[in-house]
Amino acid sequence: MTSSIILKSAVDSELKAIAQKVINDERITPEEGIKLYETGTLGFLGSLATLVRTRKNKNFTYFNKNIHIEPTNVCVFSCKFCSYSKDYKHREDGWELTIEEMLEKVRSYPQGSITEVHVVGGVHPKMDLHYFAGLLKEIKNINPLLHIKAFTAVELEYMFRKAKMTNSEGLQYLKEHGLDSIPGGGAEIFDEEIRNKICADKCTADQWLSIHQAAHQLNIPSNATMLYGHYEDYSHRIDHMYRLRNLQDKTNGFQTFIPLKFRNKDNEMSHLEETTQIEDLKNYAVARIFLDNFQHVKAYWPMIGRATAQLSQNFGVDDMDGTIDDSTRIYTMAGSEEQNPTLSTQELVDLISQNGFVAVERDTLYNHLRVYENASVAN
Repeated sequence: MTSSIILKSAVDSELKAIAQKVINDERITPEEGIKLYETGTLGFLGSLATLVRTRKNKNFTYFNKNIHIEPTNVCVFSCKFCSYSKDYKHREDGWELTIEEMLEKVRSYPQGSITEVHVVGGVHPKMDLHYFAGLLKEIKNINPLLHIKAFTAVELEYMFRKAKMTNSEGLQYLKEHGLDSIPGGGAEIFDEEIRNKICADKCTADQWLSIHQAAHQLNIPSNATMLYGHYEDYSHRIDHMYRLRNLQDKTNGFQTFIPLKFRNKDNEMSHLEETTQIEDLKNYAVARIFLDNFQHVKAYWPMIGRATAQLSQNFGVDDMDGTIDDSTRIYTMAGSEEQNPTLSTQELVDLISQNGFVAVERDTLYNHLRVYENASVAN
């Protein structure tokens, strides 16, 4: 859609002014971000988000070949939105993988079939910093070329606190043992009142941001997430993204922003209704417009389902995560559409290309490995 059509579709002068700023590649304010949420139509937001998406990433939609390892769902924290974890007192109801079981999973993938191992799980008091450093080292011994993206800031804060290390010391120690980047989980929502309502005992917003800042200063890139669709309102979402945008101005260490939809199955917040698909797409669009210093916005397809993920490409999303496999249970246990979250390369390429976008296989750092111009994996 051309700039003139975008401006014409705006319903009032404030939206027109915001649209003009986006067209001019100028930063919008938090107040303008809230205005987009409150009064922007889905078509208007999608048009602006597509403009930003195309400017940053052309017609490409990225994916990678990755696997998820979840060492345990036993956790010392008790987040009310979580359908995944089991309290340590009832750890017999959960799982605790051994080092050898995790390494065997890595060995089961032939050299070159995956480029990334993603390691996240519950915060287990017996699986400490040194335990996980040993795991990283062994994974690298199996395949030094694998990129290891591991441990949310929640996991890291607990590890470093128990090891009596600073964030920088702990991250440097893990980096020396094979850590390449960290995921964006555990951010939830930064607003202190809402955070205390849904996850009072885990790391604070400031601790989360401090860990990511320390990672960036050590040249460890990271992602960022936001859990939406529960008790928060639009001002809380914008506040969350504003804090991320400010840190990105300082460090430029975030690669991707990943909105995560609250799912209400089997948790202490099951009484809350889930957001609609329209609200999901609106959220992607506003995030793409507001986070002008983030290169990528990701739709985590195991959480929102393939159909919404496919549509999200028209609302600013340029990343579909990866092939994953059926080991990731964080969202299947919470009631996501994807109860067997695995896609072949061809299925991912089809998912992307059917909406007119060009699938690009990437590594974790977004280097292009293959561009699927003809949407065929075989050719």
